Amino acid sequence: MTIRERIEQMEEERFSPFASLSRYSKGRERPEEPCDIRPCYQRDRDRILHSKSFRRMKQKTQVFVCPHGDHYRTRLTHTLEVSQTARTIARALRLNEDLTEAIALGHDLGHTPFGHSGERALDKALSGSGMRFEHARQSLRVVEKLEKDGEGLNLTWEVRDGILNHGTACTPATLEGKIVRICDKIAYVNHDIDDAVRAGILKKEELPEVYTRVIGDTSRQRLNGLIHDIIIQSEGKNDILQSEPMYEALMGMRRFLFENVYTSKIVKAEDAKVERMLMDLYEYYGDHWEDMSEEYVKMVEQGTAKERVVCDYIAGMTDSFAVAKFEEIFVPKSWE
Repeated sequence: MTIRERIEQMEEERFSPFASLSRYSKGRERPEEPCDIRPCYQRDRDRILHSKSFRRMKQKTQVFVCPHGDHYRTRLTHTLEVSQTARTIARALRLNEDLTEAIALGHDLGHTPFGHSGERALDKALSGSGMRFEHARQSLRVVEKLEKDGEGLNLTWEVRDGILNHGTACTPATLEGKIVRICDKIAYVNHDIDDAVRAGILKKEELPEVYTRVIGDTSRQRLNGLIHDIIIQSEGKNDILQSEPMYEALMGMRRFLFENVYTSKIVKAEDAKVERMLMDLYEYYGDHWEDMSEEYVKMVEQGTAKERVVCDYIAGMTDSFAVAKFEEIFVPKSWE
């Protein structure tokens, strides 16, 4: 018996009857020999962690574009906070922690530079072609098509399902995916409050008491209360649940952030610049697609729609790389 087989046996003995067991995964699009040490979901987690798109998230905006300070969240730190919270819940409910972590680490791989401002810009750029840009689908495209020079990471069905269906209106097929879906909201509601206070957009006393009374007045209280509530409500059940008061407070605070932070003058101040920059890059590479990186040029040559490939290229950029490319293409340079 290999180490992997022993781990799979321990899963069957120790996990909840509602857990996704590695042994019974629906598998990969391309069959592979199993690892002798790692179960399939742990292997997926490792592949995501070592991917180029994962590393690039450290220089991608979460909410605040080009913030002055080292302590604002980036797309990477958001991802790590989602992963930590999701793993805590999965472990407490005796669900598959490796699957939960793999979904959490991969859920935002398709995000653009400059956060949702960049996402809106690329969706607008694609509108004339009849296609759409949406970050969850792009995250799936990253792991299926774009990583490894077009080979993709060949992840299991369960991880890909969780990545695709982490949005508010979606329903993941596994409990582990459902945990990540909720923890994504918990993470950004909690850390966006923290960052908004740091940026001077909000004062703590401005947070609605009708919600803070339920989920807490500090970051620690909010995380502690929300995590405990999910565990208590979901234990022994084939679902991931929240109590009605906690759910209403979380979603109410989310609405409050949309109305008072995400649309604030400080956050929106750079939106027009981001849109103009990414639209200009989209138009340039549409006309000069041969100037993209080699793997993207190859995709166009092999018949993938040019518009989609240009979006793939721009969506994969970090904030700083997008600015550098814009300056290289459009900003005049001195010469001697």
